[in-house]
Amino acid sequence: MEQEINQLREQLQKQEKLASLGILSAGIAHEIQNPLNFVINFSKMSDKLLKDLTEIVEDNEDKLPEEDREELEDIVADLKENMEKIVEHGERAISIIRGILLVSRGKENEYLPTDVCKLAKEYVWLSYHAMRANHKGFNVSIHEQYEEGIPQMMVIPQDLSRAILNIVNNALYSIWDKSQSAPDDYKPELTINVCKQDNNCVITITDNGKGMTDEVKQRLRDIIENKHHGKITFESEEGQGASFTFTIPITK
Repeated sequence: MEQEINQLREQLQKQEKLASLGILSAGIAHEIQNPLNFVINFSKMSDKLLKDLTEIVEDNEDKLPEEDREELEDIVADLKENMEKIVEHGERAISIIRGILLVSRGKENEYLPTDVCKLAKEYVWLSYHAMRANHKGFNVSIHEQYEEGIPQMMVIPQDLSRAILNIVNNALYSIWDKSQSAPDDYKPELTINVCKQDNNCVITITDNGKGMTDEVKQRLRDIIENKHHGKITFESEEGQGASFTFTIPITK
C-alpha cells in the first residue's frame, strides 16, 4: 500500500509539472507571436519598398555607370532573397506557435478538427531541434511524405501530438545512442509518412536506431487504440531500429 501511495504521489507530481509546463509554454508562445508578427509585416513592407527602389533604379539606369548598376542589381537581388527567407521562416515559426497554442488550450480529451499532416510535421521538427539543442553535433536525415488532400480530422490534438512527439523523441534518442558506438558508415535516418488509406489516416514513423521500450509502447497504444479507436502496429528489432504505424479512422 505504501509503495502504491508513493507511486501515485510521483504520478501527481509529474502531472503538476506537465500542467505547469503547458501553461508556461502557452504563455511563451503567445508572447513570441506578437514580435514575430511585426517581423513578418515589416519584412513584407521592406519587400514593397525594395520593389519601389528597383523601379527607381530601372528608370535611371542610363544615368548610372555600368559597374555601379550591376552592383546595385546584385545587392537588390540579395536583399530580395533575404526578405523572402525572413517571411518564410517567420511564418513557419508562427505556424509552430499556433500549433502549441492549439494543444495547450485544448481541454483534456477534447476532440478538435485538426490537420494531421501539419501537426505531425511540426512535432517532428520540434523534437529534432530539441534533440539538437541537447546533444551538440547530433544530426539525422529526415525523410517526409505528407499526402495532400487529407481532410481535417476530429482528434485530441494534445494526445496525438504527444504520441508523435514520444515516438520521434525516442527514435532520435535511440539513433543518437546507436551513433555513439556505431561504425563510421552508419547513416542516421528518420522517416515520417502520413497518407490516406480507405477512410483511415495512416501515420508511419521509422528509424534505424536501437528500438523502443515496452513502457512507451503501452502509452502509445492507449492514445491511439482507446482514445482514437484506431490501430497501432510495431516492428522493432534490437539494435536495428523501429517502425510504428498509427491507423486512425477519419472522422469529420
